Amino acid sequence: MAKTSHHVVPGPDGGWNVKKGGALRASKHFETKKDAESWGLKISRQEGSVLVIHKRDGTIERKDPVGSDPLPPQERRKQHEG
Repeated sequence: MAKTSHHVVPGPDGGWNVKKGGALRASKHFETKKDAESWGLKISRQEGSVLVIHKRDGTIERKDPVGSDPLPPQERRKQHEG
C-alpha cells in the first residue's frame, strides 16, 4: 500500500503552501517556509504520511518519513547505551 504524502511547495503568489499529494489546491498557506514545514510536519504525523519539502524552484529538497516512529527501538537502545 502506497503511503500518502504532504508537500511544502512555493506559493504561486509568494509564500509557501502545504498540499496533500495529488491535490490541486493547498491545504494551507504560510508566509514563511519554516511555518509551512512546521504545520506540514504536524499534519504528516497525524496522518502517517511522508512530508516532502521542495525548494523555491520546485525541485525536491528532502523527504521526511514522519509517519514512522521518530525514534525506532534500535535507536532508542543506542541512546540508552551511550
